[in-house]
Amino acid sequence: MKLHLNALALAGALSFFGICPPATAQVAVNINVPGLVIMAPPAPRYEAPPAPRGGFVWVPGRWAWNGQDYAWRPGRWVKARAGYDYAPGRWVEDRGGWRWSEGNWRRREGWRERHEHHERHERRRDRDAHRHHEHGPYHCPPGQAKKGRC
Repeated sequence: MKLHLNALALAGALSFFGICPPATAQVAVNINVPGLVIMAPPAPRYEAPPAPRGGFVWVPGRWAWNGQDYAWRPGRWVKARAGYDYAPGRWVEDRGGWRWSEGNWRRREGWRERHEHHERHERRRDRDAHRHHEHGPYHCPPGQAKKGRC
């Protein structure tokens, strides 16, 4: 009889847990990451660049996020930098959203090698001109003239 009651209690407990639906919880968290926009930017607009200007680089227009929607910012001219190329900014997909990566200047390949020789020569010329100006065409190290070495 005792075995029968235990079996009946076990069957009742199993049927009770089988009938009750499992508890579920849903939590939605909206985290605002600064600089991250959930909505993808529209396709870029085509802008015919104006006629080239000497000493300037054309930066194409872009879509800018204003906190609620995208607004078009037209292209503009920026002053060129010797030995550098301008890499325009772009929208980058990041952590389930979109982030604007600003344009920047990148050193032009081979520019340093082409100009390094000239820079080295100019530094040497300036250094030598400085020495000749202070000490005449020949410079005797300190203390050497007294020893008769200059």
